[in-house]
Order: sequence, then structure tokens, then C-alpha cells
Amino acid sequence: MNIQTPDWVKNAVFYQIFPDRFARSPRIKHPRGIRFKPWGSPPEEQGYQGGDLLGVVDKLDYLQELGITALYLNPVFSSASNHGYHTYDYYEVDPLLGGDAALRELLDEAHKREMRVVLDGVFNHASRGFWPFHHVLENGGNSPYIDWFTIHDWPLRPYIHDQENHHNYAAWWDMAALPKLNTDNPGVRDYLLGVVRHWIEFGVDGWRLDVPAEIDDDAFWQEFRRVVKAANPEAYIVGEIWSDARRWLQGDQFDGVMNYLFTVPAINFFAAKTVRLDYKRKHYDLRPFIAPDFAQAMHKMLGLYDWQINLAQLNLLDSHDTARALWVMGEDKSALRLALLCMMTMPGAPCIYYGDEIGLSAGDDPLCRGAFPWDEEAAWDRELLAYFQQATALRRRYPALRTGSFEVLYCKDAVYAHRRVLDDEEAIVLFNTAEAPTRLSLDLPEGAPISYSVAWPKEDGQLLDVHGGQLAVTVPAREAVVLVG
Repeated sequence: MNIQTPDWVKNAVFYQIFPDRFARSPRIKHPRGIRFKPWGSPPEEQGYQGGDLLGVVDKLDYLQELGITALYLNPVFSSASNHGYHTYDYYEVDPLLGGDAALRELLDEAHKREMRVVLDGVFNHASRGFWPFHHVLENGGNSPYIDWFTIHDWPLRPYIHDQENHHNYAAWWDMAALPKLNTDNPGVRDYLLGVVRHWIEFGVDGWRLDVPAEIDDDAFWQEFRRVVKAANPEAYIVGEIWSDARRWLQGDQFDGVMNYLFTVPAINFFAAKTVRLDYKRKHYDLRPFIAPDFAQAMHKMLGLYDWQINLAQLNLLDSHDTARALWVMGEDKSALRLALLCMMTMPGAPCIYYGDEIGLSAGDDPLCRGAFPWDEEAAWDRELLAYFQQATALRRRYPALRTGSFEVLYCKDAVYAHRRVLDDEEAIVLFNTAEAPTRLSLDLPEGAPISYSVAWPKEDGQLLDVHGGQLAVTVPAREAVVLVG
């Protein structure tokens, strides 16, 4: 099969935004009587702090300066939750976020800057307020929409939580608030695919799919792809799959997945001495790595998929579903910097979780979903922000770091290096996780450039020497070196 993935994704730098917590715009005029929690309040499972989509528009200059070229938004449709995963109207942008008009402005302003916008699609489950489920609640077995859900018995018990009177319908993770959609029903499929088509035609640039493995139906996702690509052949389809995703990445379903197979090894290697081994969650096997462990993990990860898929993966260090990377790394900012630079030089599109660039750190959700402290710039880590900006600029400057071939060049103890080549451009990226500088010699492959320049760090301090087919380079402690030839 000739696998094709969107070219723009391979060159993108994504930024994930939790809309309720990113930025609040004074241009949103809410009805009188709307009450939000104070901005910056401790994040809770419930409770709104009033971020909106015009707030995102107002911060596009900041994002552009950061080097961002694509936005991934957590759900924006009308929902009974601050995170948006309890959808009750798939055809309406939540009024609390500014409604359809705010999304229209965001798309228009982002596209003027050549930024793409990807929305979160929640198609396995809806909320109790979803109109067909409400119809069933009101009409019982007489509702024409009864087969849109899986009902066990009557009457429905959507708000009773004791063990003897448990909710009596299929729900995601057995949560009464989230009735599962019966995607075997042709009416449900038609409805969801209509939603998908509508928003692509509205102008969004792709879909991030929430828990798509819960819809255990390849034919559904194949049809989903046909609908999306018919509306926009360059739209991006990325699934939330935490492990081996080969089933969905054969070219007929998704373009990529949220690549946690990169996330965990990167944390394990770059934060080997500080990683929080007591952080327990499914798919997070946290343990100290040395360079060969990381190299093996990267080799295995890239070997799973077609090269076009690898170039379209969404690489990340954290998300709204995990503790923030800096927290998991035991507050080791040198580890975060190294992991970020590695992500920027790997195949696949890097994705920054909002606020990581200024040093936000917090445990699992809801703590990792705190408000962006726009009014507390004095607390920002400006050096870290500059590092993020420089790292995105590095990726943008050298095409080989985006779409070049990939090979591990060196891995021993605390030192790891990979090589990327595109046409006549070559980049060698070296990482030293040790507390002391390391000098190493590399045998250059046949056809390698006869000279290299140091692209990172800016002050090279005579790190480099090329002679007789060997490259000798000094990698400072807890630092990376990028050579370009």
C-alpha cells in the first residue's frame, strides 16, 4: 500500500491547548449571571476558569514567536465539563468558549499566519445531555433513538450511583455521565460522519481522536478517513493510542498517533537520575535508562511503522492526560531541555503542552490543567522559554531534522547520538546526560561531509574536530550538540 500522510504535519511544531485554562479574552461578552472561578485557581475536576477561543486568538503572536505552526485544541463543542469530553452538541462550539464565531475567527487568524488548527473528536461517547440520549430519558423504550445506545433495562438510572441501583446502560469506563454511542447503528455512524465532514468543511485542519480503540471497528475508521480526506486531502488524523498502533497505521485509518512510545523512553533516559519512579499510570513504565536502552526503544518504535507514518507521528513529552513532564522528571530542567531538543530532532511532529515552555509543573489531572499565568510573568522561567524558542528555530532551520533519514550513530553509557540526512544536508545530534563533559570519536559513514559546523549550542567553544574520516566532538555536561554538514 502506498501510504500518504499530510506534508505539512512533517514540518509542523504543535502546541496543545486546554481552552478553559489557556487565555481569557475581554472580547467575549458572556450573559449576565455567568460565574467563573478566579483565573489561576487550583484546578479541579469541575469548575470553569473562563478561557476561550478568542483568548487563543489574542495569544497567536506569542505562539508564533515560540515557533508554533499548528494548534491542537482539547474539545471545543458544547459540553458539560471544563475539559470538553462530555459533549452534548457536536454541531455547536461551546458558548463559554465564544461559540462558532470565535472558532471562525481563530481559524481565519491562524491560517493568516500559516498555522493549522486540529480539533479533538470524542466519538466513542457523549454526555447525558446529548439530545438523542435525552430523548431516550424522556421517552424510554418508545424513543426512536433507543438503538443509538446500549440499554440494559428500564427505567434508566443516569444519576443513581449506589451499587444496587447502578446506571443501567453502557458507559465509557463505567461512568454514568458518559453513555457510549452504539456505532454499529447506521444512524449513529451517519450522524458522526456528518459532524466530521461539517467541521472539516468549516475549515479545521484535522482531528485528534479521543480513545479511538474503544470503537473496535476498522470499517468505521476507514470510512471516517474517506470522509475526512474527501473534504480535505491534507487534513490530519491522529489517534490517542498509547502503545503499538500498527492496527490503525496501515494507511487506511489514521495518519499518526500521540506517540507515547517516544514519551516514556525520553523521560527514562534524559531524567534517569531524577524521574519519579512512584508515578504510576497505565502505559508509563518509568525506570532509569542508559543510552543503549533509549537507542533500542527508538529503533523498536521506528521499526513498527512505514516511514511516512513515522514522519507524521505526534511526538510529545506530556499532555492533559498525564502529569507535566517537568514534574515527572523530578523538577530537573536540564532533563526537560534535553528531552525537548531530542523531540525537535526526531522524525514526527513535536507537540508542546501549553505552559511547559515557561516551567509549569504539576502532577496528574486535574493538576496538570492549571491556568496559564499570563499576569505573573515574573514567575516565568525566561531562560527555559528562550530555550524552547531556540529549539523550534533549530528544527525550522534544517530540513534534515524534519524529514531526513534517521539512524542511531552512537549509544554508550550516558551518551547518545543520531544522524539525519536529507539530500546534501546532514545533521548529527549528540546528547550527554552525564554530569561531566564527554569527548568521543565517531567513525564517519562513507559519503559523510568533510566538514561540519556547530549549529547547537551557539557558543561552540571549539567542540569539534574532523580528521581522517573521524569526527571528534566534546559534548558538555547535561547538554546537546548539533552538527550540520
